[in-house]
Amino acid sequence: MSDVSEAGAEELEVWIDQDLCTGDGICVQYAPEVFELDIDGLAYVKGHDDELRQAPGATAPVPLTMLTDVVDSAKECPGDCIHVRRVADRVEVFGPDAG
Repeated sequence: MSDVSEAGAEELEVWIDQDLCTGDGICVQYAPEVFELDIDGLAYVKGHDDELRQAPGATAPVPLTMLTDVVDSAKECPGDCIHVRRVADRVEVFGPDAG
């Protein structure tokens, strides 16, 4: 799925592979409500409570209002480390492993 409008009807989550993160902060520029750079210089996702989710593979929901910005972050990320997947079946719809 490569169309943002198709994905909009589904519940999505996002996660970052910190092993691939280059710390450029492009994701934070696109969607500061979802991403944040930590003191280690790497990007992490944030939950509804604004807390960084730092456990490996930790996910955060993608608010529908932020979907386009999160997808743009995944597309522009130089580290190809942002993964957006459907919650229902955990299939990646945007990011380096999307079909």
